[in-house]
Amino acid sequence: MLDVETPMRAVRYNPIGIIHSSVKNPSGAPLQSVTAKHVEGTLNIFPKYVSGLKDLAEFSHIFLIYHFHLSRKVSLRVQPYLDNREHGVFATRAPARPNPIGLSVVRLRAVKRNKIYVEGLDVVDGTPLLDIKPYVPQFDARRVQSIGWYKGKLSSLHRTKADRRFTR
Repeated sequence: MLDVETPMRAVRYNPIGIIHSSVKNPSGAPLQSVTAKHVEGTLNIFPKYVSGLKDLAEFSHIFLIYHFHLSRKVSLRVQPYLDNREHGVFATRAPARPNPIGLSVVRLRAVKRNKIYVEGLDVVDGTPLLDIKPYVPQFDARRVQSIGWYKGKLSSLHRTKADRRFTR
């Protein structure tokens, strides 16, 4: 087991494709995929990864794991979009993270060769795609007892849009 202070080798990921959407910049972007129901997009998968798409079309929803390529420097304390108080970044979904990794659940519309057509996309055009995983409710849906500081804040979710606070 590694001690917290033990240096680790750097972890490096290569994108498997690029996300294309009508969301052209972070300002005004939907906050979460649940608020982007009608935002369509295309995932262009690089040729060497296309064989990994076999059987993906059988799923109605998928997880997208991506790199927040427009995120500015790391902040361990952030003021998220839905609150006017500062919180630890790990208690938020803000992109200004030590590892700027994003996660969205989107509806899968079609898979055609190296292109995946989705809707419910809350991701900025040109975002590097790191991975795709199928959404399986029996694995992924949970009953929760607490949603932390988000309690009482979600009524404005569908009206709130992103601004430039986390971008370069």
